Amino acid sequence: MKLAVQQEALKRGLDIVGRAVASRPTLPQTSHVLLSAEEDRLKLAATNLQIALTSWVGARVEEPGAITIPARLLSEFVSSLPSAEIDFSVAARSRQAQIVCARNEASISGMDADDFPPIPSITEGDVIRLEPQALREAVDHVGFAAATDDSRPVLTGVQLKIEEGRLTLAGADGFRLAVYHLDIAELLPEPIEIIVPARALQDLGRLLPEQDEPVLLQLNSARSQVLLKFSDIELTAQLIQGTFPSYQQLVPSEYQTRAIMDGGEFLREVKTAAVFARDGSGIVRVMLRPEDGGGRVSVSARADEQGEHEGQMDAAIEGEEGRIAFNNRYLQDVLQVLEKGKVRLETTGPSNPGVFRPDERENYVHVIMPMFVQW
Repeated sequence: MKLAVQQEALKRGLDIVGRAVASRPTLPQTSHVLLSAEEDRLKLAATNLQIALTSWVGARVEEPGAITIPARLLSEFVSSLPSAEIDFSVAARSRQAQIVCARNEASISGMDADDFPPIPSITEGDVIRLEPQALREAVDHVGFAAATDDSRPVLTGVQLKIEEGRLTLAGADGFRLAVYHLDIAELLPEPIEIIVPARALQDLGRLLPEQDEPVLLQLNSARSQVLLKFSDIELTAQLIQGTFPSYQQLVPSEYQTRAIMDGGEFLREVKTAAVFARDGSGIVRVMLRPEDGGGRVSVSARADEQGEHEGQMDAAIEGEEGRIAFNNRYLQDVLQVLEKGKVRLETTGPSNPGVFRPDERENYVHVIMPMFVQW
């Protein structure tokens, strides 16, 4: 194996596939990155057995071949090199990679590429084309609401439901629910419902800002794996098997109090209250007070034996006076994706869920269960 590749290109490729490297490997190979020289490209791949990422970078290949190398060591070494051409070589029947760049030389021990876990190949089935920036926005609005513990595996994923020219993403962790609707061009012969690991979608979302090409989504015939492909990157994920909760009835259809306020100002008030909420069980209280010609929203928090804080802002409020308390982190999470523009908060009492929506559009809803406090 012998090739030359630019340092910037190799660094970028390693940064991409590094997201799929196992942090606590059960197999030694899953802490490695696979390098495979083929034609005029260098293929980089990594997998943690649940998610696999593959990236191709341009290279001048003199001798094809493949090897796996510890991902962290290689990535840190390449990042430290100057912006110049890297000569990469592996002698026949050797597991030792020789790397030369400018005045830097290194020898890194690797493993046989044949022992690397196979990356699933999905070549059949319907292909759905998604606009990258719209998909990224959808993932940003939903991914954070998925559970991070494995007590209920289906909740660690995001449900993707495709029907009638619309893609719906839903994430929930038992305390909050996020639902985002996205129009798509394809009309499929039958609806599709799958659960994709939230981490896979979040990794995808981080790769999308620089993309202009459509993202291609494709399922294998058994609907156990999904391929998301764009430009020179492929992400393959094992789907989560199970039944996602029926969430439609969790979104209240009516409200007693509705407040419309600036999302950025609301977020700033919550962050200020969070200073006190940290020592007060993470609770932030929200009071909605209608007034002639508008209304006021107060955001407060108390820290036992230390103090308390209350901030106020103007809002358009209709209905009765309302009060509700939320987990501070949950509140900040949703406001961070709604801070640009007006936010609607709808409540039906302190013991019922609070509903958040962007005021300018109807394609997103976020529901947070309240915290019970003494008012």
